Amino acid sequence: MAIERIRGRAWKFGDDVNTDVIYPGKYLPLTDPKEMALHAFEGVRPEFARAVKPGDILVAGRYFGCGSSREQAATCLKALGLGAVIAESFARIYYRNAINLGLPILACPGISKKVEEGQELEVDLRKGSIRNLSTGESFQAQPLPDFVLEILEAGGLIPYLKRRLQGQRAGAELSS
Repeated sequence: MAIERIRGRAWKFGDDVNTDVIYPGKYLPLTDPKEMALHAFEGVRPEFARAVKPGDILVAGRYFGCGSSREQAATCLKALGLGAVIAESFARIYYRNAINLGLPILACPGISKKVEEGQELEVDLRKGSIRNLSTGESFQAQPLPDFVLEILEAGGLIPYLKRRLQGQRAGAELSS
């Protein structure tokens, strides 16, 4: 996946959205990401999983993804086809789980007060820029380091590492 501009409708959530709210614990036995996606935010916004369109962008307040370290909370959002998650801040484990799974994620202080539900956003992950196409306003998120962009471009940490190992093997074969 090439890191390009992500464009989609904003879905708003508040502060302290925990992993139990994102992905309810009663569904932990599920292993199919598509099936897991059907239960995203089920307890607080039952329509969410059915209404999200590929490329839509979740916008939240402070400390998104707090609570348990379950990676299913990032897996279900990626499987829904969300283009990105943008929040004022993230729980560290959630942030890393999202990157490891290839879910684009940006921290942008103050974003939750500047975007309304349903507004159209355009995000440039490489620059960390966010443009609200509905209002014309622009915001600057903390840009992602190059190595994180490489992981996202590969589709997650496992595909990234496989690619690197294949490249090292090919280089070793050429030098022998």
